[in-house]
Amino acid sequence: MQNVSLFSQIDGASPRTVRIVVDGCPVDVPEHANVAAALLCAGVSVFRHTPVGAAPRAPYCMMGVCFDCLVEIDGLPNQQACMVRVRDGMEIKAMAGARALV
Repeated sequence: MQNVSLFSQIDGASPRTVRIVVDGCPVDVPEHANVAAALLCAGVSVFRHTPVGAAPRAPYCMMGVCFDCLVEIDGLPNQQACMVRVRDGMEIKAMAGARALV
């Protein structure tokens, strides 16, 4: 499937990638990306669903203000994807429903 994401690497940027696991599927993403940008680059369009109405949500501000990009990272829920840098072997899962208080 062709990637139609608006997120792409800048010419001359390092082509190195790391492998992350997104909802059980391995994906190679740019090594210096944050989780939100990496997921968008990989074609992921829905990061979570709201507790009321189950509306799909995805990153909005990309700077840690809106909390629309919440995902589970390595078993820890409610992580802002735009504020975490990817690393090799990272496991990311979409969130559904109300946030759990940890």
